[in-house]
Amino acid sequence: MKNRIRIERAILDITQADLAEKIGVSRQTINAMESNKYVPSTVLALKIGRLFQKPVEEIFELEDED
Repeated sequence: MKNRIRIERAILDITQADLAEKIGVSRQTINAMESNKYVPSTVLALKIGRLFQKPVEEIFELEDED
């Protein structure tokens, strides 16, 4: 699953640690999501969307399964 977390963080000028604290996860979790090594739960994705004030579908994108 591709995502725009790194881009959205840059827009808000917040660090991985800042984002992690705001949504209640570890900085390592944010790093893993940005590296596409971890797919967040629905609840976590909704928290991220709310924080960035964007629909979840705008932040997370399913990769094509060709």
